[in-house]
Order: sequence, then C-alpha cells, then structure tokens
Amino acid sequence: MCRAQGCYSLSNMRTNDEMARLQAAVSALGDVHVSAWPEDTLKDRLGELSATLVTLDALLTRVADEVRARGLRIEEPVSA
Repeated sequence: MCRAQGCYSLSNMRTNDEMARLQAAVSALGDVHVSAWPEDTLKDRLGELSATLVTLDALLTRVADEVRARGLRIEEPVSA
C-alpha cells in the first residue's frame, strides 16, 4: 500500500497496529490506581490482580527477551 509518506507493506501495517495496541495497554495501565480502591475491594480482587500482574510480567519479559535476542538493547528514554 502506498501513501504520500511512502509505501507500507502489510508487515509494517501489522507492526503499526501492534504498537498502537501496546500504547493503548500502557494508557490503560496508567489509569489504574489501586491506592484509590477501597480496602475490601482490594482484598476481594487480590487473587485476580495478582494473576494479572504475574501474566503481565511474563509477557513483558517475553517481549523484552525477544528484543535482546536480536542483539538490541532496551533503554530507558532520555527525558528532554
């Protein structure tokens, strides 16, 4: 597919979609403030929250490991 900015392959379109989904996940996580949850709610949802956090950790580790396996480094962005 070609646009004014240049030609894009289906692979690039998929990559763009995946990056957009990752950014949406970051945005969604940024909106979670467990400190504002009532104590009873936190206790009731602790098992589910723990399982979610463990799954997120495993998925983030997998993605990071795949980047590192390609010989690249993951670096923290430098603030301006």
